[in-house]
Amino acid sequence: MGSTGEDLGRRDLIKRSAALGLITVPTMSFLSACASGGDESTKGPDKAPVTKENPFGVAKGGKLDVMVFKGGFGDDYAKAWEAAFDKKWGTTSSHMGTQEITAKLQPRLNGGNPPDVVDDSGAQQIKLDVLAKAGQLADLTAVLDSPSLDDPTKKVRDTLVDGAYEQGLQGGKFVVLKYVYAVFGFWYSGKLFKEKGWTPPKTWDEFLAVCAKAKEAGIGGLAHQGKYPYYINVVIMDLIAKKGGLDAMKAIDNLEPNAFEGNPAALAAVEAVYEVVEKGLLMPGTNGLTHTESQTAWNQYKAAFIPSGSWLENEQLKQTPEDFDMKFLPVPLLADSKLPFEAIRAGVDEPFIVPEKAANKAGAMEFLRSMMSREWSTIFAQQANSLTVVKDGVDPSVKLRPGTQSAVEALKAAGSNTFSYRYPDWYSEMDNEIQNASNELMAQRIQPKEWIKRAQAAVDKAAKDPNAKNNKRS
Repeated sequence: MGSTGEDLGRRDLIKRSAALGLITVPTMSFLSACASGGDESTKGPDKAPVTKENPFGVAKGGKLDVMVFKGGFGDDYAKAWEAAFDKKWGTTSSHMGTQEITAKLQPRLNGGNPPDVVDDSGAQQIKLDVLAKAGQLADLTAVLDSPSLDDPTKKVRDTLVDGAYEQGLQGGKFVVLKYVYAVFGFWYSGKLFKEKGWTPPKTWDEFLAVCAKAKEAGIGGLAHQGKYPYYINVVIMDLIAKKGGLDAMKAIDNLEPNAFEGNPAALAAVEAVYEVVEKGLLMPGTNGLTHTESQTAWNQYKAAFIPSGSWLENEQLKQTPEDFDMKFLPVPLLADSKLPFEAIRAGVDEPFIVPEKAANKAGAMEFLRSMMSREWSTIFAQQANSLTVVKDGVDPSVKLRPGTQSAVEALKAAGSNTFSYRYPDWYSEMDNEIQNASNELMAQRIQPKEWIKRAQAAVDKAAKDPNAKNNKRS
């Protein structure tokens, strides 16, 4: 979907795959225990000789165990990949598509018999920083340095969009391949706006005005996925980045003592979102809804706007009327913003990992290398209605659906004005605490200044993490 400029970042697009939300993440003690568990005598498949065509020494006739998050992108793409892989390598792949990643993956990590390839995404994702600290993630640098299947004179890393490497780092080590290229912002119905004579807003005041007109028409202004504050945080954090500029964003990722407190852009952003609540411009009941419930209500024209990533269209295919005309909108600007209206959060998402104790690590590495081929990237675009991390990796004949196409056009309009946060992957506890504060804010149980206080406390707590010294962005 183009260059990410300052890079990007879910399903958490492109984020991120389907909904990221609040879950009880596995404790460090649990994962530390499982890091050393399992039968050390268990051997993977015999390896074949390493060649230019087979850089990881994949053995013919081996087995490959694949687990993917079956959310907004479905899992047909993975089945097609597995069939292609088995045909080429003579392997036998087993497939699991599930939304219960934690429930299905945790016991296998604990038992020392994890899948070989995992798409660790969705509301029940096992947080990447937790896995990394427990030593559960294999180093994927060798995949980046292997020859591209499309042009063996190039390394895989040279075929990927900007930010793909940086966003796969945990503690300075490349252990996560984020495969989807996504954009984040607001979404609206072109049909509804045309019928009502509303103009898509470019400023926050204009946004509030449309929400007020919607309320007058008996429609909610803003729907949000109340049970998953991840989504409303996209709005708050985008407002901070656009008003305060990239330095304001980096201050949060780098856990600076004035990341939130003492940052006028942060307070202005939170106050702006809170104004929607204070003025009664939320869709009634939205605070108590899941992502799919609120999105379905929005598809039923019960709200003018909803925040999400570009997986939204695919996730809502069955609920979206044919003439809905789904459109993407960058988060509108606050006064005196440093970034232009066209600036958007964009970048790589949908994290694929290889567990350190994978039985067929060679096969897993080759599987990831194959994902970065034009053939497999095109398969994903066809099946999942989304672009990938591979530059020019999708055949031009692939037609994206209207909502996703509008996101692609917004990305082109943004040019180099794209941005992305790293803290959700680096500091999942901090992310959850900020989400909790947003949940309280949207329910009017706390005021904006209290939100700022809680967010800064989460930053200060994360700054004590020994791994923080390795998670720096310039």
